[in-house]
Amino acid sequence: MRLCDQQNKFMMCIGNSFKMPAAKINSVGRWFFIGLGMLVMTSCAAQKKAEPATTGNPFIRDMFMADPSAHVWADGRLYVYASHDIAPPRGCDLMDQYHVFSTDDMVHWKDHGEILRASQVSWGRPEGGFMWAPDCAFKNGTYYFYFPHPSGTEWNTTWKIGVATSKSPASGFTSQGYIKGLEPLIDPCVFVDDDGQPYFYYGGGGTCKGGKLKDNMMEIDGEMKKMEGLEDFHEASWVHKKDGLYYLSYSDNHDKDGKHNRMNYAVSKSPLGPWEYKGIYMEPTDSYTNHGSIVKYKGQWYSFYHNSKLSHEDWLRSICVDKLYYNKDGTIKTVIQTPPLKDSVTN
Repeated sequence: MRLCDQQNKFMMCIGNSFKMPAAKINSVGRWFFIGLGMLVMTSCAAQKKAEPATTGNPFIRDMFMADPSAHVWADGRLYVYASHDIAPPRGCDLMDQYHVFSTDDMVHWKDHGEILRASQVSWGRPEGGFMWAPDCAFKNGTYYFYFPHPSGTEWNTTWKIGVATSKSPASGFTSQGYIKGLEPLIDPCVFVDDDGQPYFYYGGGGTCKGGKLKDNMMEIDGEMKKMEGLEDFHEASWVHKKDGLYYLSYSDNHDKDGKHNRMNYAVSKSPLGPWEYKGIYMEPTDSYTNHGSIVKYKGQWYSFYHNSKLSHEDWLRSICVDKLYYNKDGTIKTVIQTPPLKDSVTN
């Protein structure tokens, strides 16, 4: 029985108690029950507010979030780690204050609150901002949160990939430094294979690179190498695995008739390629950018992405999700961006 169900049942008992003769309930007892009843109702209201039912896209509507990185952890919930567009925007310069959201039914979403901001990153850009698309991974009892952030005022040449850790998937993250020896690129993605080996990917400006991570999840094991076989790579690399095949998805440089990034993908029998380009699985949204993730939850595959449906402003984005399907040959069917979350795909 849910907590609120138990509380509502208790409220019925309280109500029944007031049907007793007044002589059997003294004034102190009466006020005690009334006060307790108000507390119970407040608790129920707070619980329902924490996880509102959302039946359409975007599924988070009370703040502007982008770059959804979705993961399913051992507690059975699906978690989304997202960047935060600050209003009024100044391009992507002011992005800050990462949030985490989770669900156990793809309808009720809980905002776990802010987990990290620029002012908590000791090595970061003095002026703050520029907390762009993140990712998260789990290994050996620890959650590792990866985020791109510049270390200097000259942001475009000083990008680092920071790492924060926690024993909880949605709170208690502490900045631990950054991965040494990387180029100034963005959009980290960490994929942990079935054998426990973690892989790290990042990129931007037409370059996507990948390599192994050491078991400490904060050092590159060997050299990073360019991911070969991708066509028109822009940014937003994401790796998932299905039926023994590795999929690397990303956004392209499409810019035509007011439409921008499309989501593309390539496949490989190895987590580091070479990759075979397969095509586009999502057409442009109404936003200048797109950045997505693909994850399986309770037997169904999902495509997460962002658009600008709420703001109609390129840099005030909102996170969305739709079901994703595969053809029998392993290729991905085109995802249709739907207002409600429903089965709506085309070949």
